[in-house]
Amino acid sequence: METSVATPSTSARYVAGPIHTISLLLILAGWAFLSWFAAGRVRVTANPHRVPMYLLTLVSEWLLFAYVLAGVRRRREPISLVVGNRWSSSRQLLRDIGIAAAFWVLSGGILVLFARLLHIDASSSTVQFMLPHGALEFALWVALSVSAGICEETTFRGYLQRQFIAFTRSAPVGIVLAAAAFGAAHAYQGWRMTILIGIYGLMFGILAYWRGTVRPGMIVHAWQDSFSGIVGSLLKH
Repeated sequence: METSVATPSTSARYVAGPIHTISLLLILAGWAFLSWFAAGRVRVTANPHRVPMYLLTLVSEWLLFAYVLAGVRRRREPISLVVGNRWSSSRQLLRDIGIAAAFWVLSGGILVLFARLLHIDASSSTVQFMLPHGALEFALWVALSVSAGICEETTFRGYLQRQFIAFTRSAPVGIVLAAAAFGAAHAYQGWRMTILIGIYGLMFGILAYWRGTVRPGMIVHAWQDSFSGIVGSLLKH
């Protein structure tokens, strides 16, 4: 069965209880604060230890993913509501890859425009300290990027966006709230980048709602994080 566009009956459907969602938001807020505090210390370090930072973030991503799925399972809802239906044919896979590629190009152009409006200079980015250097760090960076694509799209678009839409009974409001949470979770990168990432999250939210699945978003999220980290590191070094 092919993945279809979200319908009112599925997009406005709660996938977990309110206590679970509130707890998740508190966890995200706590993690955002700890990331902001840690980033401030690592940013001023001449030779930061990135491997432990990558590993800690990797573990945190998957723990968050597990917590989301646990809440969905506790409500006895199908996991496909938050991660999307499985691909049942190569045609579906290729279609989602094509959608992801088109989204990457379109969203990239929009982000460049907003980056200029926000006066964000890539060469002086606040995340330069995070970029990988060396074979091990490159490998971990790709693993982290793929994990972020899977875990963050499931958490913010598959879970929180659905919860916000169900709570507000409004798809636009739910999408905006999930995008704001996504931006806030990356506040350690500075307020300008928080706004830009929030805009990026808004585009991801529209894509997920339109397609009724987060799978294209997972693909482009993983690719974009991998690409930006590797290219940014090569340009830096």
